[in-house]
Formats: sequence, C-alpha cells, structure tokens
Amino acid sequence: MLLRNLKIWDGVSDEISSDYDAVLISQGRIKKLTSADEKVAGVPTRDYEGCYIVPGLIDAHIHLCLDPAEMDPFAHGKVAVDLQLQHMADRAGLMVKAGITSARDLGGGRWLELKIRDRINAGEIPGPRLLCSGQPITSEKGHCHFWGGECTDVNSAQVVMDRQIEAGADLIKIMATGGSITPGSRPVDAQFDEATMVAIVEQARAKGFKVAAHCHGVSGIHHAAVAGVNTIEHCSWVGPNGWGADYDEGIAALIAQKGIWVSPTVNSGWRRHIGNANVQKALATRFSRMRKAGCRLIASTDAGIPNVWHHELSSALAVFSVLAGLSNVETLRAATSDCADAIGLKQETGQITPGLSADLLLCDGNPLQDLTTLQKPVQVFSRGQEQLG
Repeated sequence: MLLRNLKIWDGVSDEISSDYDAVLISQGRIKKLTSADEKVAGVPTRDYEGCYIVPGLIDAHIHLCLDPAEMDPFAHGKVAVDLQLQHMADRAGLMVKAGITSARDLGGGRWLELKIRDRINAGEIPGPRLLCSGQPITSEKGHCHFWGGECTDVNSAQVVMDRQIEAGADLIKIMATGGSITPGSRPVDAQFDEATMVAIVEQARAKGFKVAAHCHGVSGIHHAAVAGVNTIEHCSWVGPNGWGADYDEGIAALIAQKGIWVSPTVNSGWRRHIGNANVQKALATRFSRMRKAGCRLIASTDAGIPNVWHHELSSALAVFSVLAGLSNVETLRAATSDCADAIGLKQETGQITPGLSADLLLCDGNPLQDLTTLQKPVQVFSRGQEQLG
C-alpha cells in the first residue's frame, strides 16, 4: 500500500521531512519513503492530503489485567478468566485504535496478558505489540504480592524469575520499593537490600532478560541504579521529607552514567497539577534536575490503576510535556524512538524508516506544534494493517 501526500515526522528528526511525502508499505513493513508522484504498479494507494504521520505510540508501562474503574486491588484476580480475557482484549483493541501500537505490560497474576499478547501476534485480535513481565518479583507481603511473585531471598527470587521465563515472559519486573495500592506496603521502603537487588538483576541479565524496577523510595531507586536495571519505573524520590522531596543528585548521576531509562508514569490525571503553583513547580524542578543530570525519560502511564485508562497515552503526552519541561518533539521521541530503544524494540518499531514495522499514526494537525492533535487519529496502522474505518 502507498500512503500519499503526507507530512512525515520520522521519529527522530527535529522537523517534518522536506524530502518525502509518501510511505510505501509491503508485508507489514515500511519498504521505503518516497514521493507522492511515484507510481507503484499493482499497489493500492491511500491519499491523505494534508495529514501528518508519526510512528505509532509506545506506552512503556501498562497493566492490561487491571480495570481502571475498580478501586479494590484484590478484586481483579476474582474475575472469571474468560471474562477477564475478554475485557483485556477489549482494552487492547481500544489502545491500538488510539494509536498505541506497542506497550510493555509490567505485571499481572495469572499470565493472562501473555495470552492476549500471543493472540495479537497471531492476528486473532487487534491490539498493540506487547512485551510482558508476568508476575513481578516482590518481597514477602510486599507490593502486589497478591500476583504471586513473593520471595524472601535471592534463591526464592530465582524461583519466581524462572516461573516467569517458563510462562513466556519477555522481561523481568522487580518491586524495588513498596507501593500505594498494597495494604501494609509503603512507597518509601526498599523491599530488597542492595546486594539482593544486584544478584537478582545479574541473574536476569545472565538469562538474557531486561529488568524493569518499580521504584518510589530513594533507597530503592539507589539499589536499582547500583544493580543496573534497564528502566526505573516512577522514580518518585520519596524519602523522609515526603513524596518527591528527597531528590538525590548523586543517584541521578548514577542513573545517567549507567544508561538507565526513567519511566515516570505521567498519566492524563496529572493534569490536575498544572496550575497548582507549588506542585507544578516541585515537579518541574525535579524533572529539570534529572534531565540536567543526564537522565533520559520515556513515556508511560501505569494504565490500569484506578482512573488511568489504557487508551489515553496521547492525552497524557501533552501533560507530560508541560510537567517535565519537554518540547513537543522531545515528548514525541519519548513515546516513539526513545521508548523503542529503552524497552528493546529499536530494531522493530519507533521510527518511520525502511525495514521497520509499519506502525503509524495519522492525524490532521502538526503534533510538533500541538500534541493534542494525536488524540483524534485519522488512521492508525499496526504492522501495516489499518485499524480505523
């Protein structure tokens, strides 16, 4: 298929391309960027006069098994499997129609998200390309222990890890700190000491798996940084002085030195902070200091937690841009090429370039000038297949 008369942003450049205005798709991949005047015998064309095209969006942190309308964290596991799978398939379908063509699922208790991943890959249902971690490794009665990943030491953590690998997980998730939704768990507390974190991450790496670490508290962030995880989720800098109030320059420098990506899970609900002078200033200062230290940010929402909907990444990006002090193009990279690099999909997606998957989002405005135009896609292509209309 030849997509003609487009204004192309390739996922990395500072500006819209002046060299090409058409994309040729073949067998689900981008064959070449070309001119709208080119005639390709036997290939159907779509004329998108005036539309802009960007790589499909990537959400680095979702939970497909969670219903955002459900406030009780224990309720999700009580839903019958067949019904849960249908709900998850519905969420996946809404995601891809919203232009989210890839995502990382960072935790569930019954490996149902892996079944959804496999059905999407087989072409049975629509949805984004998924990378799934399965049950997160957590401490005894620790954050999300109800998902089945409890351990007490390195050896039992290895048992949990091997169980995820056997189930077909794509990466390993570890809860470096407590979390808000688990009764008895505190975000400020590290769940593993430094030596244990290092050992677990080394074991995962030896088996060829990337590691994502849930980190709210400063001590847990430090342990994850020392261990050299691939991504730090949330990175909330919680300490004795409160939520986000204990930023540590030395830890931030270590994160940057080790090339760890920060996935801060800024969702559209964070819009409530814009205009709240004290909160917005505190967030802006923290993000600014991290970026000055060399920390690299990627787009993520933690979709599935209460009131955070799986298909709303595009509306979250405008909020992310304001709070993190990112330009529009920096925000777009965080949700496309940078995110693909961070989660191990750089050779598959994240850019509009020959050889990569034809994961594409078309909109009727210039997202480099207005990110909100992403919220109303004209068309979405996932692996070369049209998703709308």
